[in-house]
Amino acid sequence: MVFENEYVCAFLDIGPVSEGHTLIVPKIHAENLSQGTEEESRELMAVVHMLAPKILKAIGADGYNLGMNQGECAGQEVMHTHLHIMPRKVGMMRTFTKLRPTKEELATSAQKIRSTLESV
Repeated sequence: MVFENEYVCAFLDIGPVSEGHTLIVPKIHAENLSQGTEEESRELMAVVHMLAPKILKAIGADGYNLGMNQGECAGQEVMHTHLHIMPRKVGMMRTFTKLRPTKEELATSAQKIRSTLESV
């Protein structure tokens, strides 16, 4: 877990495509974005707006991909709305192949991100 408020929680993906790959997940269940409310969608994006630059700073990344798969045919594996923040560094190959970090590597990345949020 790297962030939580009354609307969403954010945690590292266990099958990340890059270091710091974070999922933003609404606490209220909706299978996809269209099933949730407009207010819930705004809150999801507000957290992305706040959290993404903090993740980039923590990881030393230069940019990020923001992703959402909606429906099995689009690659949605978990049937609960969520957004992916996938940090990228200049020169890094832009791939969506899942990495296999150790629990220790994930814990280190999560701590880096949490340390940037102490002032939030």
